Amino acid sequence: MISAYQESLGGMGEVRVRMAPSPTGFLHIGTARTALFNWLFARKYNGVFVMRIEDTDPERSQKIYEKDIVEGLKLLGIDWDEGPDVGGPYGPYRQSERGEVYAKYLTQLQEFAQKLVDENKAYHCFCSQEELMAAHQDMEARGEIYRYSGKCRGLGPEQVKENMDQGKPFAVRLKVGNEKVAFEDVIRGTIETSTDQLGDIAISRGLDGALYNYSVVIDDHEMKISHVIRGEDHIPNTPKQILVQRAFGWEQPIYAHLPLILGTDRTKLSKRHGATSLKDYIGQGYLPEALLNFLSLLGWHPSGDREVFLTQELISEFSLDRVQKGGAIFNIVKLNWFNNYYLRKKSVADLRETAVAFLVQDGFLEPAGENGYRYPQTGTIATPAYLESVFALAVERLNTLGELKDAIRYFFEDPSCEASMIPWKQMTRDETRGILKRIKEVFDKVSPDEFGKEKITVALEELYQGDKGHVLWPLRVVLSGKEASPPPFDIAAIVGKDTVMRRIDNAIQTLL
Repeated sequence: MISAYQESLGGMGEVRVRMAPSPTGFLHIGTARTALFNWLFARKYNGVFVMRIEDTDPERSQKIYEKDIVEGLKLLGIDWDEGPDVGGPYGPYRQSERGEVYAKYLTQLQEFAQKLVDENKAYHCFCSQEELMAAHQDMEARGEIYRYSGKCRGLGPEQVKENMDQGKPFAVRLKVGNEKVAFEDVIRGTIETSTDQLGDIAISRGLDGALYNYSVVIDDHEMKISHVIRGEDHIPNTPKQILVQRAFGWEQPIYAHLPLILGTDRTKLSKRHGATSLKDYIGQGYLPEALLNFLSLLGWHPSGDREVFLTQELISEFSLDRVQKGGAIFNIVKLNWFNNYYLRKKSVADLRETAVAFLVQDGFLEPAGENGYRYPQTGTIATPAYLESVFALAVERLNTLGELKDAIRYFFEDPSCEASMIPWKQMTRDETRGILKRIKEVFDKVSPDEFGKEKITVALEELYQGDKGHVLWPLRVVLSGKEASPPPFDIAAIVGKDTVMRRIDNAIQTLL
């Protein structure tokens, strides 16, 4: 097992890690988890966390995706330490803006590629992007790892010259022999790949373009990356990048490949398992702190049985030697538990601020000046104190803020309910009307100013006669319109005597 000291230093001095997403889609859970593990590792060892946007695919890269990635990571509290902006706060590096850096190596690349061609260690490949994509999709459909077929390997000098004279686009491919490329993975131990499984590697595009595995190696070298921590789906790229590193005589970083995130059916997490975009979860009412804590446990285990961690505690506890090899199961039930925990841990004021912001954005409430907030459906004004009481009562039963509207609507408008819901068990409608009238009589003795939980509880006791259900069930349904809700005394105390009496009168009419 690699010790914390070895994994942090690895003989390379300062810890420098990077997150290098491609802006071809919204920030998904897997990318967020990878960014988090890199960030925790850097913070634990007082290292540097670099953010690098790999946007060299102009057809698929979009600014909207880059913006989503950057904003999503910031929502989680993940920041980076370097960038092209002088003085900070730093924006990410972008490969599309690093042309000068790549140009510095381009002549070397051309000379290197031509030298390999002259030595019969590389060749010109004229396969079109369409051909390569079709072959890639065909092998993927068969469940095979893509590798180049070697179609252009046997082209003779005359055919190569003819293609060059016609200006056909080409790449220079390194001829890969039958040898072993091995590297030590912090998580998985020794990983060995036979080069005949890789296919011939394209190292340059024409005379003026570096391909993916080359630009990645340049960036990692230039940025002095000590550890490459990324998903296991990148394992096939690692031997190719190591071959390029060796060709240029560059030092090899330490690799750590994280387990994939799987759905509960143990297949790769996808939209059919639910939302996969981080912003989707935020939009559904999951708190950033709950998501951060939940993501930290997707593939990593702390030293004990503890599950709830403050960010600084995660930093202190995190270690790559406790990252698992097998897939990490995304369990929405567990995420809901975390979210409920963090909602309940908020102070009354913080909960009100968070909940109101969510409800205003959703259109459930609207600002009403110093008075508080207006419920637009009825024009009801809710004071800050009223909202705090409502949220404090509702939070115990909430998984997400997205459930809040339906959970508290009856605090803002009279609920409607079917007559069949109101009676308790075998009670008749007449019996239920009778008990509701008795409840009105005992409530009528309590003044509006004293109409709090304690007085309401005492007032109802004379009606129980050994069975609370026949009293509390109808009152619960009448006040909330729901079969499951907080206790009716709590609801009654918040909405006030006038509202309670009106809702009881409405129910009595419904039962006629």
